[in-house]
Amino acid sequence: MRMLLFKSCYIRFRNSNPDRHPFHSWEKRRDQEKMLARILSRKGASGFSWASTADQVTAGVSAAGLTAIVTGASSGIGAETARVLAARGAHVVMAVRNLAAAEAVRQDVLAESPAGSVEVMELDLSSLDSVRKFAADFAARGLPLNILINNAGVMATPFSLSKDGIEMQFATNHVGHFLLTNLLLETMKKTSRESSVEGRIVNVSSEAHRFAYKEGIRFAKLNDKEEYSTIAAYGQSKLANILHANELARRFKEEGVNMTANSLHPGVIITNLLRHHSILDVVHRTLGKLVLKNAKQGAATQCYMALHPGAKGVSGRYWSDSNMYEPSEKAKDAELGKKLWDYTLDLVA
Repeated sequence: MRMLLFKSCYIRFRNSNPDRHPFHSWEKRRDQEKMLARILSRKGASGFSWASTADQVTAGVSAAGLTAIVTGASSGIGAETARVLAARGAHVVMAVRNLAAAEAVRQDVLAESPAGSVEVMELDLSSLDSVRKFAADFAARGLPLNILINNAGVMATPFSLSKDGIEMQFATNHVGHFLLTNLLLETMKKTSRESSVEGRIVNVSSEAHRFAYKEGIRFAKLNDKEEYSTIAAYGQSKLANILHANELARRFKEEGVNMTANSLHPGVIITNLLRHHSILDVVHRTLGKLVLKNAKQGAATQCYMALHPGAKGVSGRYWSDSNMYEPSEKAKDAELGKKLWDYTLDLVA
């Protein structure tokens, strides 16, 4: 429904006379806005909706005594997630590339929540060396770890390879998070075992996973520049996020550990992820208020997954608008997930 609404609004904007507003009158536009607002505010089984904010989905929930890592927390929904988790009492580690931007966010969070506990650590997910250094530095702190939110990402970038020779979107969005998660798993298992508190891993995916390459994951052509598509490659990396979470969930169940792993679509949000597609800026300025989430709404589902009692014990599921949602058939392919796991292990070896 959300994607259809977005496409419908965009097509109408695109086909409209450039000298006219895409809505024929102020009254008609007002009525359309009201109708769309009613649709997007309909609550799901969780009691929350598209319009719910991160503050709302965690209201009354305490994170006191919990430690959380949020990647990409220097801006956008990552920064909002860090703010909300800190406000609920968690010790938050902001894992970021841009230390200066993250420090500014940290100061804003502490100004709002003076009793909050927030620190900044450097992490470049496109570099396996950086991921390993981050994990080693975190281990040296001797901290527990209850929550890992794999939020950072790049979107629809021109073709390039990471320092490790891996297509950049796949390297940043999937491989870096895969290695990070693996390096932190023992700490998370130990924390959940000693605290009897469920450990939660949250992978931020996207509905764009439906637009991956036809075969899903191009194992044999991952770095093929000639057949590279910015959108399909992004979809491939987001499909990998779901498959990764599902395989983690399968392994957790097999091991009998008190941990969950889930993936989610945060919503259609205009952030600096879209800097490579200027046409979307036009859509943002003309239709954004109707169909796009702000950061407070965009961070809601991952905050719900990280803290809310309603997500307790739920693992290997895909979420949207703080409710369970059905992903593509490729995303539910367990054999593809196992193949991706083994393939990625070889990449990070």
